Amino acid sequence: MLDKHYRPDEVEARLYAEWEKAGAFRIGRRDNAQPYTIVIPPPNVTGSLHMGHALNNTLQDVLIRFERMRGRDTLWQPGTDHAGIATQMVVERQLAAEGRSRQELGREAFVERVWKWKEESGGTITRQLRRLGASCDWSRERFTMDEGLSRAVRKVFVDLHRQGLIYRDKRLVNWDPKLKTSISDLEVEPREVDGQLWHFRYPVEGEEGTFITVATTRPETMLGDSGVAVHPEDARFRHLVGKRAIQPVTGRALPIVADEYADPETGTGAVKMTPAHDFNDFEVGRRHGLELIDIMTPDATINDHAPERYRGLDRFEARRRIVAEMEEKGYLEKVEPHRHAVPHGDRSGVPIEPRLSDQWYVDAKTLAGPAIRAVEEGRTRIVPKQWEKTYFEWMRNIQPWNISRQLWWGHQIPAWYGPDGHIFVELTEEEAREAARRHYGREEPLRRDEDVLDTWFSSALWPFSTLGWPDRTPELARYYPTDVLVTGFDILFFWVARMMMMGLHFMGEVPFHTVYIHALVRDEKGQKMSKSKGNVMDPLDSVESYGADALRFTLAAMAAQGRDVKLSNQRIEGYRNFATKLWNAARFCEMNECRPVAGFDPKQARQTVNRWILGALRETSGLVTEALEAYRFNDAAGAVYHFTWGTFCDWYLEFIKPLLAGQDEAAKAETRAVTAHVLDTIVALLHPFMPFVTEELWQRRAVPSGAPLMLSAWPDIAGLPHDEAAMKEMDWVVRLISAVRAVRAEMNIPPASKLDLHVAGAAGETLARLADHEDQILRLARLERILTSGSLPKGSVQVVLDEATLGLPLAGVVDLGKEKARLDKELVKLEGEIRKIEAKLGNPGFVAKAPEEVVEENRERLSEFHAMREKLMAAQARLQSI
Repeated sequence: MLDKHYRPDEVEARLYAEWEKAGAFRIGRRDNAQPYTIVIPPPNVTGSLHMGHALNNTLQDVLIRFERMRGRDTLWQPGTDHAGIATQMVVERQLAAEGRSRQELGREAFVERVWKWKEESGGTITRQLRRLGASCDWSRERFTMDEGLSRAVRKVFVDLHRQGLIYRDKRLVNWDPKLKTSISDLEVEPREVDGQLWHFRYPVEGEEGTFITVATTRPETMLGDSGVAVHPEDARFRHLVGKRAIQPVTGRALPIVADEYADPETGTGAVKMTPAHDFNDFEVGRRHGLELIDIMTPDATINDHAPERYRGLDRFEARRRIVAEMEEKGYLEKVEPHRHAVPHGDRSGVPIEPRLSDQWYVDAKTLAGPAIRAVEEGRTRIVPKQWEKTYFEWMRNIQPWNISRQLWWGHQIPAWYGPDGHIFVELTEEEAREAARRHYGREEPLRRDEDVLDTWFSSALWPFSTLGWPDRTPELARYYPTDVLVTGFDILFFWVARMMMMGLHFMGEVPFHTVYIHALVRDEKGQKMSKSKGNVMDPLDSVESYGADALRFTLAAMAAQGRDVKLSNQRIEGYRNFATKLWNAARFCEMNECRPVAGFDPKQARQTVNRWILGALRETSGLVTEALEAYRFNDAAGAVYHFTWGTFCDWYLEFIKPLLAGQDEAAKAETRAVTAHVLDTIVALLHPFMPFVTEELWQRRAVPSGAPLMLSAWPDIAGLPHDEAAMKEMDWVVRLISAVRAVRAEMNIPPASKLDLHVAGAAGETLARLADHEDQILRLARLERILTSGSLPKGSVQVVLDEATLGLPLAGVVDLGKEKARLDKELVKLEGEIRKIEAKLGNPGFVAKAPEEVVEENRERLSEFHAMREKLMAAQARLQSI
């Protein structure tokens, strides 16, 4: 007997342990089955599960469980990323707490310390994914620094270098002066700050009293100025092009050049050029041959390229002193308050510096060509399709990819330097020494490059390195290319595009046929979750409070393509109630002896109500399957939810109570078998979304197959009847009862009051249906009797149902005057709320300044209020018709 209450905290851990012990997630369980592969976006080994992870992994698990039940040989490849900067910072903080630094420890001992931390503490997020119900093949779990993947990384680096696609160059990078390393654009976080915009006058060389005014938010970079740019069409400066301005602090003569980068409408229209410390200035400088003057050390203090009085100063102290000097000399024209975005390192929290540095680069433009064509030709499709535009825009404007990082934790670059600086790139140190002997004709000491590779370099190989490449393993042959990648839009370029490039270059095939891009998880008001706002929802707290199934179903049900998920505890609680509803339906079936019947053929059902529910089940099964195939997770979840809660629980189980209590044993046996069949099909349809409660019900109900639900077959609609007449007949009964219930609710009719139902203008078919289902209609609509002769009594509320008109006499039941006053009052109040919101949305200032999520929230409330108004007006119209 099923317990009275479903307790997820008692069920989930037990079932997951059973699945793992049975090897239910492993590949190769089905001979000759078609493979289906998803690679998990490897979370940082330092990470803990957040709602973005929960959404991402829920959607992946839905697909994996769906295809596993459809008979595919599923591989959900798990693993974690070594997360260079994040992991190094964790261990450095530990050392700092001990009063030590990594420099004191030395590189080799520090790396050993990181490995020790990883073994002891690095499995947190994979344990948390298990709590969510993720059915990964954990026996194949990989780590981006394990030996197999490290071998793949070295081979890719060496091969690309030999092909001229990896090279060393001096270019501008995002430099983190606290961590003393270059970082990727994804690790740069723009932060709004209240700063200042300084306007400085630079004298024009040889023209006494003539100045050109430039504006800057970073006066310290004036030490590296090597030019001034103006727009070629700007008449104010046209006569100065070709002349030189004098930088007052350094005394350096700066060429005045004409370049379209300078915007006449921004600042003063003249832009000081610091090519070694600004990405845009670097490009202008390259076009005009301006000098690259690097004025900062790795920790952002001023170096020896600046006047002596500024050397060794912190960049912000240098800023203060430069402004003071310019003001003292009379070159400070004005200062304006200026709120602007300043790029910060997301890990260090300090402003980053564009800095000229010797780094390793990938020729991304060459590799991007085949990746662009693959999407253009449809070999890989991006869902939703709108993201293809973003993909193409990034890829067609791609820049060289900086892949070196000045860290100790990560894949150390396989490059060695000879005494004369010659570089030897080889798979091993021994091969490098052999190459050096051939080059020099003798033994020479070699020094290995100390940098490590960008984390994204190793993760770009994830779809094939995890399958054993560079070895040609059976798994690589069977499971590559993968089927779908599920990921967020923020790493479409940083990870997805790079996997495309590497997969095509080294495997000759796209790494996945489909990329599904999901949106963000926001709070219930549409705001981005952040610790500073205090609106972060911890998925593990949600699992603890409501169960994993409730959280999973909520995320899937709200995962509409291209629309952010607005999450709240109330929504999760609502879907926890859905799990309870399902459990209670199963208890009803158990108490009424509705058990699975071996060999039962649904097409042999004879009762109209049974043929109706089986037809509705057929439609729902088809909708769920079609929606999951198209990655419309919300439509799939919505279809099975509405069928389960509405059609099955609220209608069918109510309709069949008289049959189950009746004396017709054949009808009773058929109804029990149908009910059990429908319940078991619902459980199967829900399994990808709610694996725990469905598996528990499946096992407790002793389904004839004996196999775990996750390894059982997906529902086949071919075995279900589609009786159009039965569908129409029972849908009509539902519509009639719903119409009466709506009137009762609108008119505030007390639940205990039973009304007469008068039906006028009914055709023969309607009269037959009324006769056949009279008992059901009287019971479920709370009616005293149904009258089909004569006209509708005076004082009746009227409802049109197909060709017939329904009349409900309210005299003596409802105080019509009082009810009209109540409706009028509610409508006036609602109209006032609608006017307020319409005034807000009609105000261009509000729409322009308010956060996007606030504007969207107001639009949604307006839509809700309009719907409420329509209902109130409909109720008024009913009253007026009496």
